[in-house]
Amino acid sequence: MDMQVKKKKLGLKEKYAHMTRGLDWQPSYQTKEAVFPYATYEGIKVHDWDKWEDPFRLTMDAYWKYQAEKERKLYAVLDAFAQNNGHLGLTDARYLNAVKLFLTGISPLEYMAHRGFATAGRNFPGVGPRVACLMQAVDEIRHSQTQIHAISNYNKYYNGFHDFKHMLERVWYLSVPKSFFDDAFSAGPFEWMVAIGFSFEYVLTNLLFVPFMSGAAYNGDMATVTFGFSAQSDEARHMTLGLECIKFMLEQDPDNVPIVQKWIDKWAWRGVRVLSLVSMMMDYMLPKRVMSWKEAWEIYFEQNGGALFNDLARYGIKMPECLSRASIDKEHASHQTWSILYQYGGAAAFHTFMPSDEEMDWLSAKYPNTFDKYYRERFTYWREQEQKGNRFYNNTLPMLCQVCQVPMAVTEPDNMLQISYRESDYKGEKYHTCSDGCKQIFDDEPEKYIQAWLPVHQIYMGNCFPEGTDPTVEGFDPLAKVLEWYHLVPGKDNMDYNGSEDQKNFNAWRGLATKND
Repeated sequence: MDMQVKKKKLGLKEKYAHMTRGLDWQPSYQTKEAVFPYATYEGIKVHDWDKWEDPFRLTMDAYWKYQAEKERKLYAVLDAFAQNNGHLGLTDARYLNAVKLFLTGISPLEYMAHRGFATAGRNFPGVGPRVACLMQAVDEIRHSQTQIHAISNYNKYYNGFHDFKHMLERVWYLSVPKSFFDDAFSAGPFEWMVAIGFSFEYVLTNLLFVPFMSGAAYNGDMATVTFGFSAQSDEARHMTLGLECIKFMLEQDPDNVPIVQKWIDKWAWRGVRVLSLVSMMMDYMLPKRVMSWKEAWEIYFEQNGGALFNDLARYGIKMPECLSRASIDKEHASHQTWSILYQYGGAAAFHTFMPSDEEMDWLSAKYPNTFDKYYRERFTYWREQEQKGNRFYNNTLPMLCQVCQVPMAVTEPDNMLQISYRESDYKGEKYHTCSDGCKQIFDDEPEKYIQAWLPVHQIYMGNCFPEGTDPTVEGFDPLAKVLEWYHLVPGKDNMDYNGSEDQKNFNAWRGLATKND
């Protein structure tokens, strides 16, 4: 009788290799260079794609089961929140303005990330990064969908949630996050991985999802906090993918080191500039605050990021010089950004307001070196004017940086009374940037950034009015037409929170929900 040989069970690594590496193929009637034209044009040299390591070794069958369970739990919470009028359990409807900014400035970027990772995966010759990019592309579209589904409940009751995708394409300050992704998407696949896999996922995500979602929980928004932590559980894998791509490039060839260093320098600074909106959300838009922006930066970047660069130092990678400025700006970023949005609140897509005395005391305690010295007196004056019926709205719009598109209203790191301003000359034209970091980025790739569509500049050129608008008619109001082009209703979707429809409705509904009448 023949003896039956027991088959050896495959280990996790071998099983993963069969279910991923075994999916590769060799072109038959086209050259590999023709199939993957973007694999070499950035200058990155790869000698062996099999050296790519996948730390999670996640296969598609396990991925679908894992994500399906998360979806089941997430939508159970969303349904319960909606059915029990969870929106009335918020600390204050002022909080919803942070959610509006998230929906218009972050959620559409998740969809752009989905497209970008699908494109990067298509352009990598190695099957390892191709499979990893596929899973992340699916993650990103899921994040976009779950965020929209969760926040859609607020659209039933409050203003400003109605046309977020349209707003991202047009509203002036939303060009800050949009230009970040447009810049990354128009780069090659390797730079995309540094821009999004490193800068967005490592630098931005922890500073956005962890403190902000904690703030959402603290302010009674269990729908938002649930989708946030559901997404954050994917972010650990995303951060690992970005870091693995950087290490892979550095280990493949020493010629890759200066290229990767340049990208890290560029995207670290671009990420810092996008975070100015997040800093404002944390310090000013949450009625109940968990931590200050300064504290979040110190915990999630200075400590965690410092450990990352210590790890990369063995490859010859250095901490970007621009981050020394970011460690100074942490004292000012939120206050200056809120000052800008407050005075231009007539052209914003959410309500703005001045902090109360109690809130200013909190800011003073968190920023003892700067808030009282530079900001309290200004905010107190604006609030007093509002109470007298002279609420201040700036009737112009600010000049934008040619690279990061942040308004040119931030100050020099060594002089808080001087606007930070840089100039570059290119082909007989002057271009304006907000910092040494942005000037360096512009000077390195001027042909790319001279094409930037700067929304404020376009408004003044008359390119942001509804079709058929005649600006020569008597009594023409350009701001009203711009808001119409934005799909915003003045006073309903923007301007001051005090006296707004959102405030009145929330107070009335909350009163009905807590009374026995």
